[in-house]
Amino acid sequence: MILNHLWGLYAHPKEEWHSIDDRHETYFYSLSHIALISLIPAIMTYYSTAYLGWSIGVGDIIKLTKESAGIMSIGTYLGLVVGVLALSVLIHELAKAFDATPTYTQSLELAAYTATPLFMVGFAAFYPVLWFVMLIGLIGLTYSVYLLYTGTPILMHIPEEKGFIYASSVVTCGLVLLTILMAASVILWSMGMGPVFTG
Repeated sequence: MILNHLWGLYAHPKEEWHSIDDRHETYFYSLSHIALISLIPAIMTYYSTAYLGWSIGVGDIIKLTKESAGIMSIGTYLGLVVGVLALSVLIHELAKAFDATPTYTQSLELAAYTATPLFMVGFAAFYPVLWFVMLIGLIGLTYSVYLLYTGTPILMHIPEEKGFIYASSVVTCGLVLLTILMAASVILWSMGMGPVFTG
């Protein structure tokens, strides 16, 4: 089953990383995992912006038109999938500096399963209040970083000391990648592809 590592990553992450390392499913399996898990924030983005509306603390509830919410959700989905694939390429390329020789499948596994808690934050959009989503997002981000630090030495087959530095490098590259995705969003918005609010 595509999501069979999901519970283990929360209940016993180190053991689950060893299980992932022992099994090494195919590249397509990891790709299927990220394609499926990326649907959570994308669908929730659509539902919360088109039907529930967002509260930023003061003033009226903010909603988007259904068409605009749909476009934003598709963009969110594509951005998340491309972001994880790009992160897996960075993981693979950085490995050379740490005497690790992962396959592309191992690199994608690390990127995909590390990103999972962050994508699960999408469920927080059932209560679309900015402070609440930000709080849950911070928790998801923290756990994703924890998974990265615990999973890197296991999947890359390197000592924990090297794994810590390797994971820190991945976090730095991930932040740069996030900045690039945000800049791309701003550019698209300035070209007329921004949100359309309901009246």
